[in-house]
Amino acid sequence: MKKILLPFVTILLYACGGGGSTSVESVLEEQNLETIRAKRTEISEQQKALEAEIHKLDSAIATLDASAKLPLVTTIEAKAEKFDHYLELQGDVMTKQNVLIYPEMSGTLNRVYVKEGQKVSKGQLLASIDDGGLSSQLVQMKTQAALAKTTFDRQKRLWDQNIGSEIQYLEAKTAYEAQESAVKQMQSQLAKSSIRAPFSGIIDDVIKDQGTVVGPGQGSEVFRIVNLSNMYVEVEVPESHLSNVTPGRNVRVYFPVLGDSVTTKVRQTGNFINPSNRSFTVEIPVPSESGKIKPNLTAKVMINDYTNESAILIPQSIVSENAEGEQYVYLVGADSISSEAVAKKAVIITGKTQGDYVEVLSGIAQGDGIIDEGARSVKDGQKVRIMDNI
Repeated sequence: MKKILLPFVTILLYACGGGGSTSVESVLEEQNLETIRAKRTEISEQQKALEAEIHKLDSAIATLDASAKLPLVTTIEAKAEKFDHYLELQGDVMTKQNVLIYPEMSGTLNRVYVKEGQKVSKGQLLASIDDGGLSSQLVQMKTQAALAKTTFDRQKRLWDQNIGSEIQYLEAKTAYEAQESAVKQMQSQLAKSSIRAPFSGIIDDVIKDQGTVVGPGQGSEVFRIVNLSNMYVEVEVPESHLSNVTPGRNVRVYFPVLGDSVTTKVRQTGNFINPSNRSFTVEIPVPSESGKIKPNLTAKVMINDYTNESAILIPQSIVSENAEGEQYVYLVGADSISSEAVAKKAVIITGKTQGDYVEVLSGIAQGDGIIDEGARSVKDGQKVRIMDNI
């Protein structure tokens, strides 16, 4: 190799001014156009001579160094690790406590006691409706009921002393009981003039203003109340996953609009297969401590339907397939030189995929070296040079 390098060093020294020719600096100082052009021509010829010498050196290196012709590859080591596969679906946030509140009687909305965004408790008074004089009637009926009770009590004492007829006692008892029943009925009717919260939650919308005439029926809703503490995502799962998607399975729920995600579990699976799309429903609870998660919000759901505690994962990009439909990769075996190896074709059986990786069920053992970069350019039994191992 030293004899080959000698001409290159000689020419290099000559080009730098060691061959006795005029230097570039001195030529430029003369400011003579013809001299400068001649110097340029001279250097160009020297450059061509150098390129020819370099080409000869490259040819000699390629002849003497047989390993330079080997394809360059990188390898990865097969390692057993936990593999969680997720079924990716899309659904919407829902709540079973999202209702419109309607009045139960007709009348003017006398008073609204709450405002939008206010938290309320179950049974809390939200609004009152003009009862149309029912409260006054109730007062009269209570007075009549008190009189009927007094009459009945006196008649009962006489009857207990065997004084008076039985018919008088029964008439007094019947009158008292009828009046009590009428009072209870009026109280029930009067209670309809008060609109109360059916459950604890947040007043999302006050639909009717104070002074509006309202009544039972469609289009007369007064409030919308929502409970954000018991929300869930409902998704449609293909029936092929019926045995894998069960209550208690881990789930990751991602909300693209919020850029946030929560970890939860499957709460309930449906017991009916929809014949139109061959799927069943799955209910997944989503906590909302921050209050950002709202009903009808779009969510991406990833349900853990498969787990392998000791799986071998490889990039999908290095897996090839032959004419028979077999999938294969290339392994490397140790050669006499540490940086060189022989590529060995290995037929594999793959399982589930997740992202850019695929699970290998057979054909690769833990610790095997697998060709990564360069896997598409090697052949079975070919020598390769291993670069930086990953």
